[in-house]
Amino acid sequence: MAHALIIGGGIAGPVAAMALRKAGFDATVHEAYPTGADHLGAFLVLFANGLAALRSIGADVTVREHSFPAETAEFLSDTGAPLGARPLAGTAEPALSPRTLQRAALYRALRDEAVRRGVGIEYGKRLVDATTTAGGQVVASFADGTRAEGDLLIGADGIHSRTRTLLDPAAPPPRHTGQLTVCGRTRDTTDPAPPHTYRMIYGRRGFFGCTTAPDGTTYWFANIPGAELPAADLAAGPDHWRRRVIDTFGADRTPAAAIAAATGDAVVGMNAYDIPTTPVWHGRRAVLIGDAAHATAPNAAQGASLAIEDAVVLARCLRDLPDAQRAFAAYERLRRERVERAVALSAEMAGRLSPTFEERRARDAEVARQVAEKVAEKGDGSADWLTGYRVDWAATVR
Repeated sequence: MAHALIIGGGIAGPVAAMALRKAGFDATVHEAYPTGADHLGAFLVLFANGLAALRSIGADVTVREHSFPAETAEFLSDTGAPLGARPLAGTAEPALSPRTLQRAALYRALRDEAVRRGVGIEYGKRLVDATTTAGGQVVASFADGTRAEGDLLIGADGIHSRTRTLLDPAAPPPRHTGQLTVCGRTRDTTDPAPPHTYRMIYGRRGFFGCTTAPDGTTYWFANIPGAELPAADLAAGPDHWRRRVIDTFGADRTPAAAIAAATGDAVVGMNAYDIPTTPVWHGRRAVLIGDAAHATAPNAAQGASLAIEDAVVLARCLRDLPDAQRAFAAYERLRRERVERAVALSAEMAGRLSPTFEERRARDAEVARQVAEKVAEKGDGSADWLTGYRVDWAATVR
């Protein structure tokens, strides 16, 4: 049985390991952090396309158990005026309704399910180098002095991927999008979102979104303009980030600032990046998936779902094609156009701040028009190119 070395134990890595086992391969996940990445990140949303990809390998149930659904998105202007509400994609099939969960909970759910299926996970394995032997085996060298050998290597090591630079030392670095993303959660707000709803607020100086879980916890995020910050500034602490969000939305007549003010220490700020294109996706024995290949800005909330799609599509290609190079080429052919389109869409959304009064009112009118059109279509989003995408596990890749 061919053995895959998977670099990165976040989202794409464990999913790739499970999909590969279903396809008849063995895999070991090598995670850089000493005890996993449970402490990292805030929360995320999995949309119908990501959930369907998990379902194709029987891994969706554990994610649903650790998350809660939303069926509706409602939109508000900075004045507090409603701009309309529409169903979220996938709601016609309850199992594919968008699910919200803490990033750490998704890591744990996927990792635990992978281990249950027999996947080995090694911690404290930060990739330093990868070489190919004369016999065609790939050897991964780690910062702790250890090595691992396998038949192929899958770089699922995120936006700052070491695998990417090993494949192509000239690979473009992540691009800062000109915004910062702040995430938080609270049970103390007096302005929860309606049940099963994402409330999306177009502020004067930023964009704010929130949803409230059945247990009363309101999860929120804010995308605000700002230059790339060094690590020391990102670690400024919850008081700093809470105040920054309050200052950004304080002049608006919306619940955004009050929700941030009601949040305790569960606040984290981060730089927002994307990678518009990665010229080299694979080599003779190594390939990139997820953010390592195509990081998206957070605005479209598709990073996790696209990474899951990658992992399952790659496993299908390796299952159906006779050698790794042909499988990697097919994987890139099936994925590149779609993911680069998603990256471009998310970048476009990141640039929709409207600084003047006239621009904001024109934006409000356009948002209201688009929402009304979606409602008039009376669809569930299944035909949408982004969330309507489905991985057909049974189909043969040629």
